[in-house]
Amino acid sequence: MSKRAWAVWAVGLAAYIMAVLHRTSLGVAGLDAQDRFHVGAGALASFAVLQLLVYAGLQVPVGLLLDRFGSLRLVVSGGLIMAAGQALMATTHGVEGAVIARVLVGAGDAMTFISVLRLVPQWFPARRVPVLTQVTGLVGQAGQVLSAVPLAALLAGPGWTTAFLGAAGAGVFVAIAALAALRDTPQQRISSGAPIRMRQLGADLTGAWRHPGTRLGLWSHFTTQFTGTVFALMWGFPFLIAGEGLQRPTASVLLTLFVLVGMAAGPIIGTLVQRYPLRRSNLVLGIIGANALAWGVVLLWPGHAPMPVLVLLIVALGLGGPGSMIGFDYARTFNPPSRLGTATGVVNVGGFVASLVCIELIGLILDARTGGGADYDIGDFKIAMSVQYLIFAIGLFGILRNRRLARVRLATEGVVVRPLRVVLAERRGLAKVRAETLPRRHR
Repeated sequence: MSKRAWAVWAVGLAAYIMAVLHRTSLGVAGLDAQDRFHVGAGALASFAVLQLLVYAGLQVPVGLLLDRFGSLRLVVSGGLIMAAGQALMATTHGVEGAVIARVLVGAGDAMTFISVLRLVPQWFPARRVPVLTQVTGLVGQAGQVLSAVPLAALLAGPGWTTAFLGAAGAGVFVAIAALAALRDTPQQRISSGAPIRMRQLGADLTGAWRHPGTRLGLWSHFTTQFTGTVFALMWGFPFLIAGEGLQRPTASVLLTLFVLVGMAAGPIIGTLVQRYPLRRSNLVLGIIGANALAWGVVLLWPGHAPMPVLVLLIVALGLGGPGSMIGFDYARTFNPPSRLGTATGVVNVGGFVASLVCIELIGLILDARTGGGADYDIGDFKIAMSVQYLIFAIGLFGILRNRRLARVRLATEGVVVRPLRVVLAERRGLAKVRAETLPRRHR
């Protein structure tokens, strides 16, 4: 691996960090946005829902464009589009302008992540790809720290316009850096695929969707990512401040912890995926269980949850980001390189569709509880946040069904995935036999 490979990856990573900052900026500005635009929780949630709807709806088209035009052009274009959206958000005082701003942010964001992911297998050997994919996704969440701390500080100090113009300026700077430093492949600065033809487009999309491994990746991404995204993108700050009664600095620290947990867990999960590729679904299910359990403790706790319980929730939520990256590893291993962008786009739809549905449902429930006002209490949030279990149930059904189908497909190719309980039982039995056959002096 050359220094150029690391430099290209670092610039791509910077572009993704900036995309995450833009994506999550409305979350830390949620209460300020309600005051600025004079809207209730449902309308505020619709801003984020629209942003995610644009993001999710563009994933497959962007995947096709990525296969055709390469990463460099999409990363630069996405960065400039997001910067335009933030500049508009900084200056508008009407709901219509805010809606357009979030549409631009969603569109630019849609172009960034899968384009950066595409760089990893182009520049690094296959054995490094699972870990670097995790690191890309998780270090990129540093953008959330930038929104939770500096952006939140600018909102509390100089104010709305300065905060969002600052985000726009930083976005333009990173886009210019990407234009100067990125290369699609070691051989070519700009790499173009075959022209897009409707017949081939349909074949790539159909082939990616029909493979149960791609759908397993989609449902894994759907179920592991949504609760952390809902928390970070929209309802985490209001829940911690208006619901749990925390101060802004304390809420910012918890959101920073959320990012740090994900960054620490990412390489570990990536290594496990690399070592045990046939057991990836067990990691996914374990992470989902941790999230569901942690939310259960918080929602069932009488009144405000104590700080250790909230920290437990944040730690569990932090695992969701690296867990969702496993979905992209399914796309990579179950699809040929020629349709990797398309398959990655299909997978990336999952978590964001789940997130936008959940964000809107929470907003509607809060509005129903408060009559459209912003006078929330912890009881309102507990009822609203409980809707997440509906999303968990849908996602688990999709995972278990498509895991079975994917294993049937693997079996036809000569790869048999035996049940984990059988493998563990055999290992315990083998260990016992070895212990019994050792000479007494070695026991």
